[in-house]
Amino acid sequence: MTTSLDLLKQTGTVVVSDSGDFETIDVYKPQDATTNPSLILAAAKKEAYQQLINNAVEFGKSKGGSLDEQVGASMDRLLVEFGKEILKIIPGRVSTEVDARLSYNKEATKAKAKELIALYDSVGVKKERVLIKIASTWEGIQAARELERDEGIHCNLTLLFGFAQAVACAEAGVTLISPFVGRILDWYKKAKPGPDYVGDNDPGVQSVKKIFNYYKQHGYKTIVMGASFRNTGEIKALAGVDFLTISPKLLEELKNDTAPVPKKLDFALAAASADPMPKISYIDNESEFRWALCEDEMANDKLNEGIRGFAADGETLKSMLRAKLSA
Repeated sequence: MTTSLDLLKQTGTVVVSDSGDFETIDVYKPQDATTNPSLILAAAKKEAYQQLINNAVEFGKSKGGSLDEQVGASMDRLLVEFGKEILKIIPGRVSTEVDARLSYNKEATKAKAKELIALYDSVGVKKERVLIKIASTWEGIQAARELERDEGIHCNLTLLFGFAQAVACAEAGVTLISPFVGRILDWYKKAKPGPDYVGDNDPGVQSVKKIFNYYKQHGYKTIVMGASFRNTGEIKALAGVDFLTISPKLLEELKNDTAPVPKKLDFALAAASADPMPKISYIDNESEFRWALCEDEMANDKLNEGIRGFAADGETLKSMLRAKLSA
């Protein structure tokens, strides 16, 4: 039986699993996988993953130093432990997130990215199989620009909600961006209720389509990976986009569905457009970028809300590790 998940893959879209629960990933045969502090926190509460936590704690203890330093080392190792296990299942790459509290510090973001890559290398995972996830702030985008250019470290720019963020990421030459479809929809439902935000009328879907077409029209190589979906309708409306990272729940719905999934986005058609969108530039123009983001109320709200949320879940994970280190 050909499923909607099979049909989605046939449109040329690469399917990525959005989960820290690697025991469920192999069922859907994704190419890549993405994680974040919230997903790792959810998985870490399960008994099946306690050995990974123990490994991280032992690593933290072995590094010595203050309790806070041990917690930090354990946290980094925990992210890598999950990533390493996920890479045993998938053929592609795993995304691992930099501490969200560093989102407005370019140098600290770069340093943490290099630490994570070094940790992966110490457990036998080469940097080519890792994407470092960084929030799409000005500082994060510039950190990614330098990591890609100077270190050959591939980056996934996350918490991306606005067109200005997407433009700056493409100019920075980052490997991949993650525009958050469902969270855009959440904002519009709350701030501007009333319209029927379904399928092609979903503002999150419209945002990704605009970014995809802009990238292809202007020859940018950065991969567009739609993320954070609320329903399979949003996913089907983006069939043909470069990548889609999908939660296990929605992957299961697609696997149990046999409805057609027509291709909605096409690289060749976008690239050959007779009426391309005007090219915009924020290279070395921080003030213009910040003003564009400021003017986009939704993007500004959701970016900062997302950073706070990931930071809070990261702190909860650290509290769990601190308790084990103190025991």
